[in-house]
Amino acid sequence: MTHATTTQPEPATEDDVVLLTVPADGGYLSVLRTATAGLAARLHFALDEIEDLRIAVDEACAMLLAIATRGAELACRFAVTEDALTVEVSVSTVRGARLPTTSSFAWKVLTALTTAASAEADGRRAMIRLVTRRSES
Repeated sequence: MTHATTTQPEPATEDDVVLLTVPADGGYLSVLRTATAGLAARLHFALDEIEDLRIAVDEACAMLLAIATRGAELACRFAVTEDALTVEVSVSTVRGARLPTTSSFAWKVLTALTTAASAEADGRRAMIRLVTRRSES
C-alpha cells in the first residue's frame, strides 16, 4: 500500500519535467491540483487560466479513476515550456475499460478549459494529455 507522494525533476532539456505519482484515489487529487496551480503560476498564467487548468486536471483524473485497477497509481507528468504547460495523467486500467467519447460532457469540459486535450488507451493503461498555452496579455 503506497501512501508516499514523490516529485522528481528530470534534467532540463527543451522543457522542465516534473513527475508526480499518487495513489489512484480521489483523496489525492488535491495534490495534483496544487502541483498544477504551482507550475502554471511559475509560467505566469492568469488566475483564471490557472483555475481552468486545475479543473481540467481534476476532470481528467476523475475520468481515469473510474476505470483504474484496484491499488493503481495515477502517474502525472508535467512538462513546462516557455509558454505552455503539458499535463499527462495515466493509470493502469481494468480489462475492457474505455474512456468517455470525445462527444461526452467530460471531453467538452476538457477541450473548453485547455488549448488541446487528447487520450490514449491500450487495454491495460489509459492516458489523458492536456496542453495549455499561456494567453498573450
